[in-house]
Amino acid sequence: MHESPSTRRSFLAAVAAGAAVPATLACAAAQATEPTAAAGGAVGAGGDARCIASGNGLAAVATALAAMRHGQSPVDAAVAGVNLNELDPEDDSVGYGGLPNEEGVVELDAAVMDGPTHRAGAVASLRNIKTPSRVALQVMRRSDHVLLVGEGALRFARAHGFSEENLLTEKSRKLWLHWKETLSAKDDWFPPTAAEIAADPVLRDRPTGTIHLSARDAQGDLGCTTTTSGLAFKIPGRVGDSPLIGDGLYLDNEVGSAGGTGRGEASILACGAFAVVERMRSGRAPLDACLDVLARVVDQSRRNGNADGSGRPTFNLSLYALAKDGRYGSASLIDGPTFAVADAAGPRLERGGHLFASASR
Repeated sequence: MHESPSTRRSFLAAVAAGAAVPATLACAAAQATEPTAAAGGAVGAGGDARCIASGNGLAAVATALAAMRHGQSPVDAAVAGVNLNELDPEDDSVGYGGLPNEEGVVELDAAVMDGPTHRAGAVASLRNIKTPSRVALQVMRRSDHVLLVGEGALRFARAHGFSEENLLTEKSRKLWLHWKETLSAKDDWFPPTAAEIAADPVLRDRPTGTIHLSARDAQGDLGCTTTTSGLAFKIPGRVGDSPLIGDGLYLDNEVGSAGGTGRGEASILACGAFAVVERMRSGRAPLDACLDVLARVVDQSRRNGNADGSGRPTFNLSLYALAKDGRYGSASLIDGPTFAVADAAGPRLERGGHLFASASR
C-alpha cells in the first residue's frame, strides 16, 4: 500500500492533531525473493502459524516457522530465528561481528517476550556473548527480573553456561578503525587513501541495523524478540530501544505483538511497540496502528530538533505488527525498507507502508 503524498500529508495532520535449533531447522531458511507490494496481510486461513520480521530476517522467519511446526513455543521459535543473524559474522547489526562502540568494543542488547505467561527478559550492554537473545530467555525463565545490564548481565550469562568470545571480527574492526581514523582532522590517526577505500567493500558500504521477529503459532499464541549491536560507534553504555519492553518490542497475547528497528531514541520517546499494540487493542489494523504511531514520532521529532526545515524526520524508524488473528503489517517513516513474512505461502519479503517518499525517488 503506497498512499499518495497528499494522502500521507492529510493522515499526518489528522493524527498529529489528535493525537539451540536443530541444523535441519536452520536449513529451512529460504533465499531472498523480490518484495511484493503488500504492506499488510489478511487473516491466515485456519489459524496458520505465521512470523514477521525486519527485512534482514527472511531466513529467520523461515527458521522460526519451521521451529513452531516442530513444536517449539513462539518465543523459542523467534529466538531460534534471530540466532541465525546473531551467529553470522557477515551481519554487522547483531551478535558476532556487530559494529562496536566508540572504543572498539561490541556491546549487545536483546529482549524477549512470551505471550501465554506475559513474561519478558532482556539484557543490555552485554559483552563477549554471541547470542544475547538466548541470555534474555534465561533472564525471563531463570530470574525474577526483566532487565540485566553490563557486567551483571555477563555474570548471569556465565552462570548459565554461556561461553565468552571476542565478538569483534576483522570486518567490524576495519569499519571501527576507519570511523576512528576519519573522525577528526586534528588527531594523529591517518585514514586510508581514497584508492584503498574504493578497493575495499567493507569501507565502501557501512551497514547498520537490528532484527525484530514476532511469531504466532497455530493456536494464536505469540512470542517476540528484538536483538541488536546498537548504534554503531555509540558512547559506551548507550542503550537503545531494543532491550526495553514497550519500546523495541511488546506483546499482549490477547491482542498482538509489535517491534521496531531504526532510531532507537525515537522509539523510546514514543513507547513505540507498546503504542502499536494499544492501537490494535482499540481496533486498528496492524498497518494502520504502525502508521498512527509513526505519525506521533513525526510530531515529536519536529519538537525535539530531529526534523529538517520541511518537517521531515532526519532519521528512519520501522515498526512491525502481528495481530492475534494473524493479520500483519509494517510501516516506516521513509519509504525503502522491506519486511519479512513466513506462513503457509512460504517466506517472502513485502513492502511496508510509509509516511514520506524516499529522497532518491
